[in-house]
Amino acid sequence: MATVTEPSHTVPHARSIDIDVVRAVALIGVAVMNYHGYLNGGAAADDESFFGNVFDPWQGPLSTRFAATFVTVAGMGVALLARRAIASRDRAAIDEIRWILVRRGVLLFAFGYFLDWIWPGTILFFYGAYFVVGAAILTLRIRWVLAIGIGAALAAAALHWWAIHHKLTWLLSGESERSHSPRDLLFDVTVRGTHPLLPWLVFFCIGIVLGRLIPWRTELQLNLAFAGVLAVIVGYALAGNLPWDGRLQTTYPFDRGLLYTLTAVGSSLVAVIGIGAIARATSESAITRALAVAGRTTLSLYVLHVLVFNLIVNQLDWIDRESGLATALVFAIGFWVVAVLLANWWNRMFPMGPLEWLYRRFSD
Repeated sequence: MATVTEPSHTVPHARSIDIDVVRAVALIGVAVMNYHGYLNGGAAADDESFFGNVFDPWQGPLSTRFAATFVTVAGMGVALLARRAIASRDRAAIDEIRWILVRRGVLLFAFGYFLDWIWPGTILFFYGAYFVVGAAILTLRIRWVLAIGIGAALAAAALHWWAIHHKLTWLLSGESERSHSPRDLLFDVTVRGTHPLLPWLVFFCIGIVLGRLIPWRTELQLNLAFAGVLAVIVGYALAGNLPWDGRLQTTYPFDRGLLYTLTAVGSSLVAVIGIGAIARATSESAITRALAVAGRTTLSLYVLHVLVFNLIVNQLDWIDRESGLATALVFAIGFWVVAVLLANWWNRMFPMGPLEWLYRRFSD
């Protein structure tokens, strides 16, 4: 997960902390859901207990919501990165930001492609695609950015409906990490992967809009939080009660329906506003500062959580497959406690994480 922030002298200190903390908390949630899903597989969906349903990584209410929040924050980072150049109306400066985003996108896409072989479903090469799109829409007015995001959500639902009714299974499923097919990779990134542009571009676009509106007035924060809560309530209230194809009126992420997108947008807004407010209110606390450092090191920590899982589960067999939700939670939380401490230890010696340094060294 790449950290994209505007230079520190152009972003208020508290605002930088809240974005970093939101990013850290979102990635903690990603690790929890990933560890549960990868460790317990299909058995995770068979757990009918209350907590089993809540933490169901495939169809539960938390499924992909943390990742959607993370993509929203990425869009905010892109907006902040470009703020000064856009305000100056300096075409050369704007073009420089565009090429930075393109280079970062290509690097993430290439690295994510190879990481996908050992961690199927990784979000990294999708991130690369988001950044390339971000470079293209960098200077568009807010209404057009929102129109592109909404269009991505509508196109995803329409395409999924069309594929189901015409039994085009190849358009709905495929694994580029196994076939090594360029065509499968293209379709994974755009329509059928874990975080495809259709509909996930909507989260990125909303993040760009949120970033453009910083600093947020109190009234705007309240309105955004209310809109987020309302979107979640309406989405879940309508699920199963509309005269549409069954898979188009669910809130399950892999059905690509509008209600899923609506509820995920809502939960992302609530997370960004709520966690951000708590971070600002506690900006001097040790825990908040530690999380902020972890939030600035998320690319390194994301890759580390993949390597740790593969080492402990796949290589050393210290944790058994299908060992249950409790084991997955302890494993994920334990990893993140150590990861936050490790990120803060590293930050005492170096200004950024090791992969963040490489990432910027070859893209900026």
